[in-house]
Amino acid sequence: MHPTYTIRFERVLAALAALGYWGFRAGAGGGLPMKLLLGLGAPLAAAVLWGAFIAPKASFPVAVPIRILLEAAVFGSAAAALYASGHPRLALLFVIVAVVDSALVYSLKP
Repeated sequence: MHPTYTIRFERVLAALAALGYWGFRAGAGGGLPMKLLLGLGAPLAAAVLWGAFIAPKASFPVAVPIRILLEAAVFGSAAAALYASGHPRLALLFVIVAVVDSALVYSLKP
């Protein structure tokens, strides 16, 4: 496996973790049901989107420009979740890594 794909996989896992972290924090005011809904629902929605349209073996493969927009939506929402959770530097670092790695993935793709 190419190193950029390994980093990409790790970015996806980090995005899911960030969305879950945000969900559990944001849902705190609504009690346990809201924490569970947001904490599990946000990463689940991103994972379904990723698996359906973005993953290498996606159920519904889309053209590269659409895939890039969907990736930006997933990684952008993860960065926004980190920022909203009180971690602006981590959000910025996540965006930088996502942009650089995505550029490498698409420029090195055969």
